[in-house]
Amino acid sequence: MADAQEIKQHFWKKLADSPFVMIGLEGDGQHSEPLTAQLDEDQVDTLFFFIGKDNRLASGGKAMVQFVAKGHDFFACLSGNARIDNDFAMIDKLWNKQVEAWFPGGKDDPNLALLRFDIDDAEMWETDMSLAGKVKMLFGGTIKSGDEGSHAKVGTTAA
Repeated sequence: MADAQEIKQHFWKKLADSPFVMIGLEGDGQHSEPLTAQLDEDQVDTLFFFIGKDNRLASGGKAMVQFVAKGHDFFACLSGNARIDNDFAMIDKLWNKQVEAWFPGGKDDPNLALLRFDIDDAEMWETDMSLAGKVKMLFGGTIKSGDEGSHAKVGTTAA
């Protein structure tokens, strides 16, 4: 089983490999929506998202992000605060061809907003189940506590 430090490292690697998450504001009665996280290695505990100014997340506030790795072997739920942070230097740093496809006006598109999500805490699960555990699951056997994988509740995702 991995310790909390290893799980945090695995989280950032998995997220970089497949940066697609669900994010929603807490208490607004709206469903979460899929967005692509933009990662900046210089920003600890922070995710960025390019959104339209008319997006329901633009009002900001307490938010939750859910992540499932593409191999379905890592899961995370992140709690924090979302807010618009239109720092042009950060927009320039994170800009890429995929973002450009959504904003035809480029970095100066009048509807462009950079949403910053600051992580307060996180809960993460990694399924590093043994081969024997996978066989038990496949055929309905009993999974013991040491077979299921790793789990961590953390106050920071910094490695």
